[in-house]
Amino acid sequence: FQSQTDVPDLTGKVILITGGTAGVGAGTVIELARHNPAHLVFTGRNAKSAEATIASARSAGSDVRVTFVECDLANLASVKTAAEKILASLDRLDVLVCNAGIMAKPAALSKDGYEIHFATNHLGDALLTLKLFPLIERTGKLPGADVRIVMITSAAWRGTPPGGIVFDKIKPTQEMAVLGRWLRYGQSKLANMLWARDIAKRYPQILSFSLTPGVVETSLVTDLRLADKLFVYLINIGKVKTQEEGTHNMLWVIGAPRASIKRGAYYEPVGDLSPTETKASKDPGLRDKLWEWTEEELKPFL
Repeated sequence: FQSQTDVPDLTGKVILITGGTAGVGAGTVIELARHNPAHLVFTGRNAKSAEATIASARSAGSDVRVTFVECDLANLASVKTAAEKILASLDRLDVLVCNAGIMAKPAALSKDGYEIHFATNHLGDALLTLKLFPLIERTGKLPGADVRIVMITSAAWRGTPPGGIVFDKIKPTQEMAVLGRWLRYGQSKLANMLWARDIAKRYPQILSFSLTPGVVETSLVTDLRLADKLFVYLINIGKVKTQEEGTHNMLWVIGAPRASIKRGAYYEPVGDLSPTETKASKDPGLRDKLWEWTEEELKPFL
């Protein structure tokens, strides 16, 4: 995959990426700027880091419009405020990439009282997508429109607690004696995959799917405690990607022809349709329960 030649011209496209202040999110924003989008919008918590992303994006594409919107996905009030700012400033949204997330953190609760991985990696993304659906749907009705929602998950979606998602323990911190932080992370990444599949089912006009960028040498990995870092490197010997390589799958799905992407599917780098399933990932009952539970929990913010 060569991003300079394999990403098509994006003239007229408005693209929103969460977590664009660092890592593959920032790298994707910067590379997209080279391909003439009408407007790049990205979110994050760190305004100072956002300035660096904007400067690099404008250097890559001098005429590109780039906007930062502050958003903490672990704080639902912050997500609501960010979504409302986005809705007030955009008249179309062609591509939403839910990229921001955390990995293998100690047991903790979010500001709203949810297990921190599930709050950040699923509930924040879910609220953002639900708030932005009307804008995305309107865009989809425009001539020549090609609207997409991309959920960034991880191969860790295969490693979850029994049953996939333990709904009655999402508000406690879900203490688990063995590999607890990885099971909590895996549960949230399974939720990303199921959410993408349910959007594809409920909103057939929107091309929705999930992907993994692979294991990438960013702060998501390098900031882990030593034992977890060694765990990641040992099970991924020879597979760890550079930050630039980590952007490739995201860039591919943003620019690939619509007909080449399967709705609701899960893609590994670069553009490889994964046949891998687990009992939980192919359970329509779990998928429906996640949607209903999520909508109920988010009612105060919708």
